[in-house]
Amino acid sequence: MIRLLQIELQKLLLNRTSKILIFISFILPLCVIVLSAIKINFFGFFTLELGELGIFNFPIVWHINTYFSALFKFFFAIVVVSMIGNEYSNKTLKQNLIDGMSKKEFILSKFYTILFFSLISSLIIFIISLILGFVYSSYNEWSIIMRGIEFIPAYFFKLVGFFAFCLFLSVLAKRSAFALAFLFIDFILEWILFGIIAWKSNVDMAEKVQSFLPLTSMSNLIKQPFQRIAMSKFPEKNSLDYDYAVHFDATLIVILWTAIFIYSAYYLLKKRDL
Repeated sequence: MIRLLQIELQKLLLNRTSKILIFISFILPLCVIVLSAIKINFFGFFTLELGELGIFNFPIVWHINTYFSALFKFFFAIVVVSMIGNEYSNKTLKQNLIDGMSKKEFILSKFYTILFFSLISSLIIFIISLILGFVYSSYNEWSIIMRGIEFIPAYFFKLVGFFAFCLFLSVLAKRSAFALAFLFIDFILEWILFGIIAWKSNVDMAEKVQSFLPLTSMSNLIKQPFQRIAMSKFPEKNSLDYDYAVHFDATLIVILWTAIFIYSAYYLLKKRDL
């Protein structure tokens, strides 16, 4: 495992574009700390300070940071599809196989890289959330601090699942641009299917079916926090209630999709004549 990971990391570090995109994907979440301290003056009428709005308090800080940090995953997604695209365009895939690397090891090296960067990203978000929570929250009981910590592993599985999907699409398409296009097409198709089922049956049935689809299942791991913020500001309004928790069944669906994507990528490569 370590050997395969080292081989892949060496390739990425030799690629200037990959280094820039990896740096951006890691540095952007750190901007949350800067944003928390910014004071915005609205023409002298009032001053808005994000850190004083309560969005960085325990336990909601885990939800807020993982949700918004997940939006930056597209930068590393480009790195993932480029890992495969460059192997085909530079003919290094065939050379790796000639040098003794099996097709299984080739796919595993990419998957280990996905796991590595997803883990590093999750640790960064954990540390950032912990710092912001201690700075802005008045709670110091560990029972409250750790409430909502499940959003961190959910963030990890969301990244791994999404990047595994990108890996599969890049093996399927062989070209980075095509892989990203297929990703967008899948997003459109999932909503078209939702619309058809909602039209033929009902919205509840459409939502249940859509929850099993790749991108939607990943999105459902960490739901939008805006309604939760509104709930904390207006607790008397029952109409704002919604289920924002991380559920085991949603996590399991993403794990199953991850396994399907990795195996499918290996199967395609195994059957393909290089």
